[in-house]
Amino acid sequence: MGRLSGKVAIVTGGAKGLGGAMCVLFAKEGAKVIAADMAELSYIQDGVEYQKLNVTDVENCKALTEYAKEKYGHIDILVNNAGITKDGMTYKMTDDMWDAVIAVNLKGVFNLTRFVGPLMEAQGNGAIINISSIVGEYGNIGQINYSATKAGVIGMTKTWAKEFARKGAAVRVNSIAPGYIMTDILKTVPQELLDKFAKLTMLGRLGQPEEIAKAALFLASDEASYITGHVLDVNGGMRL
Repeated sequence: MGRLSGKVAIVTGGAKGLGGAMCVLFAKEGAKVIAADMAELSYIQDGVEYQKLNVTDVENCKALTEYAKEKYGHIDILVNNAGITKDGMTYKMTDDMWDAVIAVNLKGVFNLTRFVGPLMEAQGNGAIINISSIVGEYGNIGQINYSATKAGVIGMTKTWAKEFARKGAAVRVNSIAPGYIMTDILKTVPQELLDKFAKLTMLGRLGQPEEIAKAALFLASDEASYITGHVLDVNGGMRL
């Protein structure tokens, strides 16, 4: 029996990277997984189905929730992972850069959870995992929009942990704050910068998507049944 046997999970940004690693691992652990993304899947995995989703579209988020409920009867896990970056120093930050990142990384998390959270509350249980970032905790030069959204995600996590459990439902809401993880985005960064980032960690290396997926698996599973409102740092001991 897998650690997520019988559970149904929705993972946004599930086409590749962190989201893809989570989808694959969740499915291997027995879950039925909906990988929701604007892009097609970059992998094939039994137990993972693709659904196109624009998290900035409220009706799209509502429709996906209704689809999952009608097909499976319940939604046990939601991972809000979809996110974008449009970096720039504050004095160079345009309205379009600011608004785009806020729409996906912050309001996009709200748009789907506003439907899935109450559904979990009504069914009496569920686990929501919001992907934040180390820069949401410590800030980062040139990422005012991104760091603001990731800090906001932590605030939503702590609020929803209270809201969705207030009537006695076992709905747990937690956040993961990754450090620098070797996704496709980092693969475009010059090696000298990657080496610099690695030296900022206590473990002397950057993380892998599978390491974030394993943290998400723990929080999604019944092994974390008494953990809620928590921010789990998975950053190799990094401090910016």
